[in-house]
Amino acid sequence: MGSWGFVFAFLAFMGLWALVNSLGRAWDPYPFILLNLFLSMLAGLQGAILLIAAKRQDAVAAALAQHDYDTNRAAKEDVEVLLRVSAEQLRTLRALQADLTERLERIERRERGA
Repeated sequence: MGSWGFVFAFLAFMGLWALVNSLGRAWDPYPFILLNLFLSMLAGLQGAILLIAAKRQDAVAAALAQHDYDTNRAAKEDVEVLLRVSAEQLRTLRALQADLTERLERIERRERGA
């Protein structure tokens, strides 16, 4: 129902129905009451089909949103781990810097005293 092929076939069918029932022996004379009944049934079916499609699209959107949420949580946990590792590395580097500074000061004192 959502394609141009359907639209053109539907219009051709409607035109053929009107042409056949306007000429000669008609089973559904003008104002085409039987055709109106079929069109009303088609409209009812199209409404139901549209609602089904909308519900399916909502389900897909909800699944994608849940996937995005799960991905974001996992990424947040990974970033927190990386921040902890980075903080630990920074503490280690500061301790090494303090140790090296102390050793350099001792070497300088020894060289001045010698």
